Amino acid sequence: MQKYIPLLGFWFRQLIRRDFNLYISWFLSFACMPRSMIKQILRRLPRRQSKSGDKRDLVAGDSPPSSTTSTSSRDGDLSSTRMTILPPGQDSELIHLTQQVHAGVRDCGMTIMPYEALPSFKDVPSSDRQSLLIKKLNLCYVVFDFTDSTKNLKEKEIKRQTLQDLVDYMTSATGKFPENVMQEIIMMIYVNLFRTLTSPHCECKVLQTVDLEDDEPVMDPAWIHLHLVYDFFLKFLQSPETDAKLAKRYIDHSFVLKLLNLFDSEDFREREYLKTILHRIYGKFMVYRPFIRKSINNIFYQFIFETEKHNGIAELLEVLGSIINGFALPLKEEHKLFLVRALIPLHKPKCMGIYHQQLSHCITQFIVKDCKLADSVIRGLLKFWPITNSSKEVVFLGELEEVLDATQPPEFQRCMVPLFHQIARCLNSPHFQVAERALFLWNNDRIENLIKQNVKVLLPIIFPALERNMTSHWNPAVQSLTIYARKVFADYDPDLFAECSKKFEEDDLRSKEIQSKRETTWKRLEEIAATKAASNEPVLIPHIVQGSWN
Repeated sequence: MQKYIPLLGFWFRQLIRRDFNLYISWFLSFACMPRSMIKQILRRLPRRQSKSGDKRDLVAGDSPPSSTTSTSSRDGDLSSTRMTILPPGQDSELIHLTQQVHAGVRDCGMTIMPYEALPSFKDVPSSDRQSLLIKKLNLCYVVFDFTDSTKNLKEKEIKRQTLQDLVDYMTSATGKFPENVMQEIIMMIYVNLFRTLTSPHCECKVLQTVDLEDDEPVMDPAWIHLHLVYDFFLKFLQSPETDAKLAKRYIDHSFVLKLLNLFDSEDFREREYLKTILHRIYGKFMVYRPFIRKSINNIFYQFIFETEKHNGIAELLEVLGSIINGFALPLKEEHKLFLVRALIPLHKPKCMGIYHQQLSHCITQFIVKDCKLADSVIRGLLKFWPITNSSKEVVFLGELEEVLDATQPPEFQRCMVPLFHQIARCLNSPHFQVAERALFLWNNDRIENLIKQNVKVLLPIIFPALERNMTSHWNPAVQSLTIYARKVFADYDPDLFAECSKKFEEDDLRSKEIQSKRETTWKRLEEIAATKAASNEPVLIPHIVQGSWN
């Protein structure tokens, strides 16, 4: 039961800063704890009378400890007295907070004080700046409602200016941050950033003819405050005065998970800040690296196999690009599994075009690190190759060129047969952009050399598609590119080219004979059916007809 005491202290501290009724009901329902258990916990706490001479830091000045603050999101009333957050588990302070809450209930309200600006750091002696820092952090615990632009204008401006002062202070801070300041910093960041993303969820857009950039970006109305909090957090992580071992007590796994959840924000400005902050956390807290990679992995799994809806896949992949670049060699097995189980299946969603550039960069980084992975990547592309989405097929061909450009000959030989069967299908695509993009592979010198090294295997696969393009493709640009590809083969190995040409003519003649037999069979069936139609007798197909059909 003792493990609930820190939680009790946390929620009572939150109670003083936010709507009373909301948090008392939230606390009573937390972890399915019955009211009797909460009363029992309170009875176990040691009771101590608060000394009248106790000094506590208050944002609004030297008010007595019984002065508290409440913020109502319904009527817009603001109260500004802020009490410093006390470390969890300190029972005497917890009892003091509990007494304040009960006093507020008995009085049917809480003491309300004006939300007023605090002096600048430049206007106070250096010895008082740490105390002022805590007061400013406490002042910023109030989260305003920006859905009504005419509400609390003065208080919103006070908070904006206070956040700006905090950013400036963090930029020029000297001396390590003590634990009480560190706790106040993390709590201010926690209260302001970790919220429910209430904006309508961005549907995963299918690659269409409509340009995705034409969509008007979604802007969070609270960004005037949020961007300063993000800036403050980023400078805190970058500051040499931040002790990573001490900060690790407050920036824990739960904190990182909540930060990752914010990547689903529709505001691209927020996702840009999150991308930079996550990268700083990954670099500063080495112990969290496996956890961060696993958490990103889980986000990808949910996106691929469940929702196909997420706004921050591109930003997460951009962070991963830097992480993959720093992987030590030889690659660990978990990194290879991440490539096969998460990155390659990211080609499956219809909206892949939104994040394809970052995805392609990550996959190329893996092949640069370990060239033996090229075979797995190419076979993965073939597994998820689009069938009816021509625009997505063009994107796949572009990525395939990047992958082949980094592929070594031994890995190319393992997958070249199924690969060029797919390329042959692309060459004969009625969509001219697909056929054109496939023929552009011959403009890449490295790919052309790989083809020439294995021409005896590849030319028989690709030759029929080239010939069909020459005779029947409707697009002149495709036909001209086909002529160039045929010339490459003809100049490199004329004998093999002539042999393939002869075989193609024989196969073409044979296919024409089969087609002629098939047409003859259908004609005979029609004649037999016409003779039996008047008498309504069933049509019996002779054995000869069946043989000609086969």
